[in-house]
Amino acid sequence: MEPRLNFLAHPASGKALKHLASAGKALAESTLPAATRELVALRASQINGCGFCVDIHTKEATHAGETLTRLHLLATWREASVYTEAERAALELTEQGTRIADAAGGVTEETWANAAKHYDEDQLAALVAEIAVMNAFNRLNVITANPGGDYQVGQFA
Repeated sequence: MEPRLNFLAHPASGKALKHLASAGKALAESTLPAATRELVALRASQINGCGFCVDIHTKEATHAGETLTRLHLLATWREASVYTEAERAALELTEQGTRIADAAGGVTEETWANAAKHYDEDQLAALVAEIAVMNAFNRLNVITANPGGDYQVGQFA
């Protein structure tokens, strides 16, 4: 399977992608826990059907020490006992933020308040930005049919 378009090969889109990647790297420097960032990235990618990003974040999370049990249960996190309350709050915010078009009113006050119980303002800002950046990456890859499966850990470092 070949992607429809090599996004990096074109000046305008390549430049935009580099800026988006820079945003992602900046978030890695935030105080939001790395495990939370990977779970958020992976969950948004699952929802959006982005095989390319699911491949990346599954492999990166595994390499960083995430357990296979937590990765395998992520799509059913509500029914799993392996996530902290803070991670659950981040995953709920991720789902509502990713499914804005499907949710009347977007992110609920209850979801926001729950996330705010577990994360300070800097972490909340990073969490919101992580959700937005992942959704942008997912859309680029889904639109261009960029396949998953060939990613090597650290490939984009």
